[in-house]
Amino acid sequence: MDNADLLRRSLAAVWHPCTQMKQHAGGELPMIPVARGQGAWLYDFDGKRYLDGISSWWVNLFGHANPRINAALRAQLDELEHVILAGFTHRPVIELSERLSALTGGALGHCFYASDGASATEIALKMSFHSWRNRGREAKRNFLCLEGGYHGETVGALAVTDVAIFRDAYAPLVRAAATVPTPDARRVEPGETPADAARRAAAALERHLEAHHASIAAFIVEPLVQCASGMAMHDPEYLRLARALCDRYEVHLICDEIAVGCGRTGTFFAHEQAGIRPDFLCLSKGISGGYLPLSIVLTTDDVYQAFYDDATARGFLHSHSYTGNALACRAALATLDIFAEDQVLEGNAVRARKLAEALAPLDGHPNVRHLRQRGMIAAFDVATDDPQFARRFYRAALAREALTRPIGATVYLMPPYIVDDEEIAHLGRAVAGALEAALAP
Repeated sequence: MDNADLLRRSLAAVWHPCTQMKQHAGGELPMIPVARGQGAWLYDFDGKRYLDGISSWWVNLFGHANPRINAALRAQLDELEHVILAGFTHRPVIELSERLSALTGGALGHCFYASDGASATEIALKMSFHSWRNRGREAKRNFLCLEGGYHGETVGALAVTDVAIFRDAYAPLVRAAATVPTPDARRVEPGETPADAARRAAAALERHLEAHHASIAAFIVEPLVQCASGMAMHDPEYLRLARALCDRYEVHLICDEIAVGCGRTGTFFAHEQAGIRPDFLCLSKGISGGYLPLSIVLTTDDVYQAFYDDATARGFLHSHSYTGNALACRAALATLDIFAEDQVLEGNAVRARKLAEALAPLDGHPNVRHLRQRGMIAAFDVATDDPQFARRFYRAALAREALTRPIGATVYLMPPYIVDDEEIAHLGRAVAGALEAALAP
């Protein structure tokens, strides 16, 4: 078995995600058959290796083939792999729900489970709307999102997603939410700080809520970093103001921490940096350590009580066959164990400084704009007119043993939390070399 054989078979049988398949078939975009993973590295069938600089689409927190998560899953396999969660329960889902609630100081609980981030978005939106309806507030049926926000690609999630390449083709199917200006710190005006930009965006949010709050069920936001629109980072001041405004105008606040939760921004939950709690918290990606599909929505007791009734139709009847899967929950519990036992957040603070040092030489590059970082997310924009820049950079980074996936002209790194100093330095060198190669005529 070799790369060429697997590549041929995959192109014949597999429809790959977020991909124009003709680019793979024509060789413009290389596809890498992965034989195994170990730590931060991926290995193909020809013996080449690639440092996973994006945590395999932001999910892998503690490295591939992590022995502690492996052991937890082996033990769970001998007990229970899955059971219907309607009318049944099991130890992993109970323990995970309890531990996640405890991480919010008990402010959020009653965890509802699904498999992926888009499903979590759908659940939070439906819960918000339905809870208002159950309270006799049926006019509150609309949603509000940020300019450039991304919350998934199912039809409901696309309604609160403002990234054209994902939404435009399906516009006839989507009941689009209203958008308000992003607090993106790159939009600071002369003399402003990122906090000033956040306050300016919050003022626009206030104007919209003042005019339309009677019909708005919820406002959804990616706290601190809007990832899919180019790692747009904002000051925590925006979240503080948004929370206060949602309280004033009786609008639910949904924090989509699918990408930015689980320690990625420096705190376990990104919203903690603003000293707030949302009404709904969406988690996925890293919560299972990158092992199994799992998503969770946590909400307040007030929302839960809106459904607590003798009438079945007033319950939240959303369902998913693999809800609360025991194996996925056990992987998540093992992930939380690593956080608790290894002082991960403290270690990440050190890794984040090393990552900043590795990318610092790019700050003076004539084509680099807005070098920025929030915890274990680092990014910069590239001044280029080349529409193929992302593809050229991707190929050049692979040639330098690094897996990256630029978003248009934005290059970013989101490595696993186990990278050592040399691996971080390797990423810095690979990014610098790939940038020069991608910009070369």
